[in-house]
Amino acid sequence: MRYITAGESHGPSLTGIVEGVPAGLPLTEEEIATHLVRRQQGYGRGGRMAFEKDFATISSGLRFGKTMGGPIAMSMPNRAFEKDDAGWPTVMNKKEEAEGIEKITLPRPGHADLVGAQKYNFDDIRPVIERSSARETAMRVACCSIARKFLKHFGIEIGGHVLRIGSMGFESWDEVRTIADPLADKGAEAIYKAADESDVRCLDEELSQQMREEIKVRRKEGSSLGGIYEIVITGLPVGLGSYVHWDRKLDGQLAQAIMSTQAMKGVEIGLGFEAGHRPGHEVHDEITYENNSFGRRTNRMGGIEGGMSTGMPIILRGVMKPIPTMLNPLSTVDMKTKEETETRYERSDVCALPRAVVVAESVLAPVLANAFLEKFGGDSIEDIEANVKAAVQ
Repeated sequence: MRYITAGESHGPSLTGIVEGVPAGLPLTEEEIATHLVRRQQGYGRGGRMAFEKDFATISSGLRFGKTMGGPIAMSMPNRAFEKDDAGWPTVMNKKEEAEGIEKITLPRPGHADLVGAQKYNFDDIRPVIERSSARETAMRVACCSIARKFLKHFGIEIGGHVLRIGSMGFESWDEVRTIADPLADKGAEAIYKAADESDVRCLDEELSQQMREEIKVRRKEGSSLGGIYEIVITGLPVGLGSYVHWDRKLDGQLAQAIMSTQAMKGVEIGLGFEAGHRPGHEVHDEITYENNSFGRRTNRMGGIEGGMSTGMPIILRGVMKPIPTMLNPLSTVDMKTKEETETRYERSDVCALPRAVVVAESVLAPVLANAFLEKFGGDSIEDIEANVKAAVQ
């Protein structure tokens, strides 16, 4: 199962193609829209969310409400293009360059602007801004929601929540586990549904308020904030992934999916970096055997050992940097004049982390779906169901 997206932030639409989805999976556009709506919610949003209501229309690969085994194509109009406050049909004209279009030559520190222009030999960073924008993640969420539906069909759930925004957040692994693990016992979707009750997607009400206050402070300063989030995955069988080759290790594939997402600067599995300053007896999970099944007494390894799923919930954390577009400018160099100056401001969020959690949940789904298909493969849902049933007998 793989997907590809196309489109620009202020172009007419985003397009996505998903292939490798087995035949017979029940699917609706409304199910995909569930996570698109979630992606647009969260405290600290910019003005674009006031009018951008995303909906992906399926144009192929679906018949009578079920997948047919062929590529699934989707399109999503950009309301920003249609609204046309800034003349986007002219600025993003696909046929010919119009006169009087301003070239943007002030790259933002921390963004793809300068390096992208150098790589593709642009004298205007607009093409870089348009494609590298996090707007692309709208279609990515749509594409990955199909993989999420596939996983859910087999009892595998994904849920995320915010651990920290700026200086405000949980202080310890054990503190998080006390809140998140009882929810995970009901399935990981219980985590995201509880987190969605908070506009910063934090499971702790007091911390949620502290995070809001931190965002208010940075907004007044004209600055921005990043943070840390956690994704939990439940229902995975033992043995997805492999230890025999580097590129088949499940944790490596999951980490790559996170790092492929805009603004992510770090990822850890289970205790992650904290494991580096604990003794071994406080890191590894003792093995148990109860009710004819192996298990773990704890889950500090985050559900993965040797690049393979252990059957315990997978716990993964990601770090998002602060958004580089800020009202209070940073210093940069004009690409045209080579003179030092200040960055220009384009409408942006103060903190996109609550929305980015939904993207992070989503991009993990195809990785997990492919690992599942590698072990229980088949061309149709019925084939895979039979293979899973045979494997557990």
